[in-house]
Amino acid sequence: MSLKLVLGFLCAIGTWASENDTAQQGPPPLLLVSFDGFRADYLKRFPMPNLKLLYSQGVLVEQLTNVFITKTFPNHYSLVTGLYAESHGILASNMYDPISHKHFSVHNDSDPMWWNGAQPLWITALDSGYKTAAMMWPGSDVTIGNRTATHFFHYDPHVTFQERLGNVTNWMLGNKKFAALYWEEPDRTGHTFGPDNITAMGKVLKEVDDNIALLMSELKRTGLWGQINILITSDHGMAQCSADRLIRLDDCLPPDNYTLVDLTPVAALIPKEDAEAVFSQLKKCHPHMKAYLKKTIPDRLHYRNNARVQPIILIADEGWTIVQRGNKLPRLGDHGYDNALPSMHPFLAATGPSFRQGYQLSSLESVDVYPLMCRLLSVPPQPNNGTLTQARCLLAAETCVDVPLVIGLVVGVLLVLTTITGESLNIRRPSGSRPFQRLQVDYDDDDDDPLLE
Repeated sequence: MSLKLVLGFLCAIGTWASENDTAQQGPPPLLLVSFDGFRADYLKRFPMPNLKLLYSQGVLVEQLTNVFITKTFPNHYSLVTGLYAESHGILASNMYDPISHKHFSVHNDSDPMWWNGAQPLWITALDSGYKTAAMMWPGSDVTIGNRTATHFFHYDPHVTFQERLGNVTNWMLGNKKFAALYWEEPDRTGHTFGPDNITAMGKVLKEVDDNIALLMSELKRTGLWGQINILITSDHGMAQCSADRLIRLDDCLPPDNYTLVDLTPVAALIPKEDAEAVFSQLKKCHPHMKAYLKKTIPDRLHYRNNARVQPIILIADEGWTIVQRGNKLPRLGDHGYDNALPSMHPFLAATGPSFRQGYQLSSLESVDVYPLMCRLLSVPPQPNNGTLTQARCLLAAETCVDVPLVIGLVVGVLLVLTTITGESLNIRRPSGSRPFQRLQVDYDDDDDDPLLE
């Protein structure tokens, strides 16, 4: 008996020590990587052996439904906040704030006022005692809520992917729990040549795939591979444009009637006179452009409830370009269009100790990535527009119920039961017999038992 007590005591101490050690270590570190402008169907159209090797050992979400507008800054901030653009306030590449009367552009983006409407994950994780890092992620070099990530780099397009990766791996070896890494391609090439240019896109996507091979190699060399969780994703896709698909605002409206805040493919206008009169001219301007007064912007776009949304916005159809005048096409490829379009959707791939292996999900909302990352880091999330309902299916330790499948099975069973029941009740009455009398069920206020009348 004494021996059993001693053994039990030692086992208890061993278990406690193991649990305490795990608690001290905490969850695995998380690395978030974005390849700008990586359209979801590039995975099917071009060979990507290294990326496929990565997600074959983890998970793949074939399409992320990103937020409107499908531009770089709004969507990168949505990924790290879980918020729609109207909620976090980074609405476009060019903005005007009617309260402060300030202007925002991708070359003038460092004023914290624009970013303080939300708290990105590299700030939130600090409150859990973690150290964080960000390598040129949009907004990461801005002081948000008077704080920055533990380590960050100011944006410099001349810094190579290998140099960025070297800094990130060093940060993670230095006990950084969360790091975000940004790379400009294949967005830059997509703008220049268009996504339908097989030669140009094939070349740049091979470079992207080589960078993913470099990422895996560096993580293996440093011993981080298999010890950290890795999320690889993008902000938006890309659509092919053409000089034959131009929408000229000067054909619809004199330029002195409005102030232009942002142009294509979502134009934002401030009318100088009566907004309704300007809108009436714009709504019939072109069959491939939709005009909205701010109050009529569709709910599904989540793009109405912010002071920085201008009185009138114009949305071009896929592949169409809005210009003020002339015949010059600014880019052969563009994005920013309706986020319901598959051409605007990016992808998500992930691997690491917390993820399932060889699992694929057809779609996910990009705002769901934030609560997923908070779960991976055991960080309490800030209020957000995302959910874990589908995202939890990617995690090895989570039970996942395929809701559409369950609903389909239930509906199928109910239909079968209804058919069987209907056939069993379809009894012929003998000729001349009295009809079946309907029974009405009622409830008496003084009694819980039903009364038959």
